[in-house]
Amino acid sequence: MADRPQPHQLQVHPQHRYDAGVKTLLPQKGPSTSQVLAVIALLPLAGFLLLLAGLTFAGCALGLAVITPLFLIFSPVLVPAAIAIGLAVVSFATSGAFGVTGLSSLSFAVNSFRQAAAPLPGYLRSAMDKLGEKTKGLGQGIQKQAHEGGPIRTLGY
Repeated sequence: MADRPQPHQLQVHPQHRYDAGVKTLLPQKGPSTSQVLAVIALLPLAGFLLLLAGLTFAGCALGLAVITPLFLIFSPVLVPAAIAIGLAVVSFATSGAFGVTGLSSLSFAVNSFRQAAAPLPGYLRSAMDKLGEKTKGLGQGIQKQAHEGGPIRTLGY
């Protein structure tokens, strides 16, 4: 009776055979010719880049070892100078950002008023057109001066 399976028992028959080891990690076929040629071609380049990375790292470490005593000696002067330069750069960048934001918001307001459904009186229309032209001209002037590297002039002041 023990040889016959009982109706409430379950029989399991394995359908797949699993080979443990490295064979399961490797593909069944080898690499293609183009893959082998790519590895052979890129191996010297990778070695050269690793060499450059090592030389750069060694140069940085050597430079840091030489410069560190100078930084310690001159730190009472260098730290406030770095802070002042950093604040100046941040203030110039903030000023430029505020200027661009102001010009773009003014341009947006002028364009939105132009596209309004209600017709405007003649004097208001001409004033808005003049303002739009000045805003456009000012933006183009700033852009031109920025490309040339000269001082920026605003509205004839």
